[in-house]
Amino acid sequence: MIKQNEIKIKKGQILQRTGESNTKIYIVKSGLLRSYMIDQKGKEHVFLFSPEGWIMTDSTAINQPCRLFIDAIEDSEVYILEKGKEDKIELQKILNRLEALQDRVIMMMSSTALQRYQHFVETYPEIIQRVPQRMIASYLGITPEALSTIKRKKIENLNLD
Repeated sequence: MIKQNEIKIKKGQILQRTGESNTKIYIVKSGLLRSYMIDQKGKEHVFLFSPEGWIMTDSTAINQPCRLFIDAIEDSEVYILEKGKEDKIELQKILNRLEALQDRVIMMMSSTALQRYQHFVETYPEIIQRVPQRMIASYLGITPEALSTIKRKKIENLNLD
């Protein structure tokens, strides 16, 4: 296995900014990362979350400007790999991440807000209480108010069963 650099990062610390050279792959040992973009109006759009054991990177070509910010939602420990030096073990993690991305894109194109929320809960059951509601809403492409409505309706439906 290729030697990896392990670093500790604090909650809120930015690992990557839009426009920086794209050379790193982050593997989360502990904690929680997110990737996001900020649109022209200054609104954040959460792209992905990466809890323990997940991988986080910007998928633009190596040494091209990044399109996403990556930061820590919690104090975290991550391994850093340089792009172009991945080995077969890390490649499998990347392939698993690509599968999750494909599922997310298909889900966003064809699902209701409730279905997207259910998919989030199934994909990230261990982080549902660790992520602020506004970030979950951003990830789902809905407002925080719409997320509250969905959660309330889901609880009401569970109570009817």
